[in-house]
Amino acid sequence: MITSFQMRAARALLGIDQRTLAELAGVSLPTIQRMEASTGNVRGVVETLIKVVDAFDRAGVELIGEQTRSESGGRGVRLKEPGPPRRVGA
Repeated sequence: MITSFQMRAARALLGIDQRTLAELAGVSLPTIQRMEASTGNVRGVVETLIKVVDAFDRAGVELIGEQTRSESGGRGVRLKEPGPPRRVGA
């Protein structure tokens, strides 16, 4: 569903820290820290994963899944609208 690499990349695109992501997603800071410390696909409670993915979506970041059409075919993230990164929650 989402990898720790995608989480860190999405936060970087938005210019937010882990605490801000936790607030946007309605989860605890230690939860975000644990998710980003994992390798590969993030594991956890499905509802928590959905909250994080939804927070990125609301903030304007699209998560690109495995086998989703892209030039290289790998996972990734991108802003939904072109332009400079936006600060969210500031």
